[in-house]
Parts: sequence; structure tokens; C-alpha cells
Amino acid sequence: MAAPMATPMATPLEALSTTALFFTGALIMRGAGCTINDLWDRNLDPHVERTRFRPIARRAISVDNAIMYLGGQLLLGLALLLQFPTPCLYYGIPSLLLVATYPLAKRVTNYPQFVLGLTFSWGAIMGFPALGIDLLSNPAAFAAAGALYSSCVAWTLNYDMIYAYMDIKDDVNAGIKSIARAHEHNAKSVLAGVSAVQVGLLAVAGYMAGAGPIFFIGSCGGAAVMLATVVRRVDLKDVKNCWWWFKNGAWLTGGTISFGLLGDYLYRREQEQSQTASPPVRV
Repeated sequence: MAAPMATPMATPLEALSTTALFFTGALIMRGAGCTINDLWDRNLDPHVERTRFRPIARRAISVDNAIMYLGGQLLLGLALLLQFPTPCLYYGIPSLLLVATYPLAKRVTNYPQFVLGLTFSWGAIMGFPALGIDLLSNPAAFAAAGALYSSCVAWTLNYDMIYAYMDIKDDVNAGIKSIARAHEHNAKSVLAGVSAVQVGLLAVAGYMAGAGPIFFIGSCGGAAVMLATVVRRVDLKDVKNCWWWFKNGAWLTGGTISFGLLGDYLYRREQEQSQTASPPVRV
């Protein structure tokens, strides 16, 4: 989404290399988040069927060794962050506060998935400064980044609510809070509402970014179809079914959005190159 807004428009190589860096960073920091989560939850995980065999919970890895491993993950994350333009440091480092504390949310609120969304979606903001776009001096980019970030937060609420249904019985016994427990009796309505919010915010982001029909049909329309399919077909009372839709629904929805964004970028770049290559008109 940021690539067509860059000045000059980002080349395919720049867009691809930046995407690769973000992909690698997501793997590293997602892993660090999991380590932090397992450290915080080492006394809760043994009481949940799905998590009781996690390495720290079953004492296969000591707390000290886990902390050392986490330190290595964070150093790798920092090394990767330094590959981006300097402004990305100002956007990236504050996210560590969320990464370190989001596992605590399940102890104090019925909506820990919202905090998870704030954490996992941070890259939606960083993509813009990574391509040299100053969000503070570019109102359209600021609005696009904010809407995209908010859309990703809504998406996290969606897929992680399905994920939470796998543990709902054990969570009751362990005293763990979740959106699944809070909306056990109107879950499909909540999923449908959050899906609508996600697609709506995605459309706002595209509008502010100057996206064209390919984005709105491919990304927004495709996401709406995929999310509606997930909400309609997921069986929230079946653990295996929840896992299947959590995993595959996320890949299919994310893939649809990504292909729409890619198509929009390639089309807009071709249009820009065509205009640049056009010979001047003689009067």
C-alpha cells in the first residue's frame, strides 16, 4: 500500500526487498512474542490441554535459558530493524512495550485479542517510513497507515476469537479471560461485525492511499467473501474445525488482500511509466 505513495514511486525491487525484510522481521519478533508469552504463562499453560506440553510449561526448558534465548531473538530483531531507514527505529522500538506486556491482558480483560491486535499489526504503520514516507508531514499517508493498522487490529480480533474457542473450556477452569468467553452466546454476530469493520477500514485505507478498482475489488471484495465464508462455515464447538479455519482462513484472507494490493501497485506503476514515457505534445 505504501509503495505507490512513495516519491518517487517505489520500484518492484524496492517493494520486494522491503517486503522480504518485513517477512523476516515478522518471523523473528513473532517468535520473541511467543517466548515472552510462554514465560508469562508458564504457570497457566499446564492447566490448558492445548498448551500443557509447551517447553517451559513442561519444564523441558528452564526460565533462565528461555530468557537467554529471548535475548538472542531481540538482538536479531534489532539487527534487522537497523536495515531500515532511521525513522523506522522511532516507530519500531515503542512496539516492544506491547510485545512484552500483551500476554498479561488475558488476566485483566475479556478482550486480550484487542491488545494482541495492537501488537501484531504494528508493521502496518512501519511500512510507510520504511519506504521513505514521513507520516507526520503527509496527511494522506498518515490516514492510510492509521486505517490499515486499525483494519489489521479488527482482523486479529476475528481470527484470534476463533483460536480462543479451542481453549474456552480450559480457560474457564484456569480463570483466563478471552473474547470467546465474553461473547459465547453471540459469537457469529460478533465475528460478522468485526469482519465488516475490518473490510470497511481496509477500504478507507485504500481510498486515502489513492488505490484503484483492482484494490477495492480484489482486496476489499475478496476479503469480504473470504471472511463471510469463514464466519458462516466455522464450527465454534469443534476444536479441530476452529483450528482449520483459524489457519487456512487467515492464509486465504491475507493472501487475497495481498494479491489485490500487488495488482493495484503494478497497475499504478505501469500507468506512471506510461505517462513518463509519453512524448511531449507539439502545439
